[in-house]
Amino acid sequence: MTQTASTASPQSWAAPYQRIATEEAFAPPEMLDIYRKILAKKDVDPGFKGLMGFYMSSPSERAQHIMRCLTDLDQLRLQHMNECGIDKQVIALTAPGVQVMDKATAVSFSQVANDQLAEAVRRHPTRFVGMIAVAPQDPAAAAKEIERGVSKLGMNAVIINSHTQGEYLSDPKFWDIFAAAEAHDVPIYLHPNSMPANMIQSFQECGLDGAIYGFGVETGMHAMRIITAGVFDRFPRLQLIIGHMGEALPFWAYRLDYMHQATVRSQRYESIKPIKKKPSDYLRENFTITNSGVAWEPAIKFSQAVLGMDRVMYAMDYPYQYQADEVRAMDSMDMSVEDKTKFFQTNAERVFKIR
Repeated sequence: MTQTASTASPQSWAAPYQRIATEEAFAPPEMLDIYRKILAKKDVDPGFKGLMGFYMSSPSERAQHIMRCLTDLDQLRLQHMNECGIDKQVIALTAPGVQVMDKATAVSFSQVANDQLAEAVRRHPTRFVGMIAVAPQDPAAAAKEIERGVSKLGMNAVIINSHTQGEYLSDPKFWDIFAAAEAHDVPIYLHPNSMPANMIQSFQECGLDGAIYGFGVETGMHAMRIITAGVFDRFPRLQLIIGHMGEALPFWAYRLDYMHQATVRSQRYESIKPIKKKPSDYLRENFTITNSGVAWEPAIKFSQAVLGMDRVMYAMDYPYQYQADEVRAMDSMDMSVEDKTKFFQTNAERVFKIR
């Protein structure tokens, strides 16, 4: 029987483990149509305009490549996976997902996007795994979509693209989402979004608002807001995933612990109250990180030392970062096969319940 791209083994070098890429993006064409309507309005959010407005209109080779790959959930994606030796992708709705839409549209389209992704997973069950997109604009509806995604669609993780129109999940009004994720034992992947309007100007004027720096600043802050708001004291079994080497938080862990304690003692901010553990304890117990976009052995090993071997997973960040030589570099790390197997395969299988 002739193999299809869906069933063929990755056309690459052999390894004693599967390579599971855990932060890979897609965009339904219908969502891009909604984006075009939003971009045509007056007073468009500057971050959204600067990010998707650029990629959807630029003739540059990079932008054209990204838009072509985002909308494909079949042969082109599988071809690229095979060329890089990727056995499975864990796929999520690209930023900003539905979070830039009005509430009614966001709730409705999150279901459409989840149905499309679930169908792609059914077409390619050995290659694709999906994450559930939700609309934080309506936390109760988001909680219901998590239940549907788990029970009806067979997905075992949630994607939220950082802030929602300038609002953060540290606000208790969003905590129905955390309650649903904890109840269904599914992690939330807190993925970057373009910066909100009240934060972006000084970053945009020097070109540092995107993945080069601003994404990590904004998403790392979001994760810290969740920690310092006491979310994990209220939902101790809740698990979050953050990418790009933990948005640098493992490298800040010592200072985060010291200055959080000092700030609590000083009573400087009403928003900083005592929490049960140190920030770094929550990073070790309630977060898993991926190396998406950071194919750099020293950073991976440092994060494994700080968080533990079970808390660091491989990701490529397709199609925004697509480099076969980066996969080769990760294969060549000075690391035991047992630890590389955790990094590439078994941590992801546990976190996403991949069978």
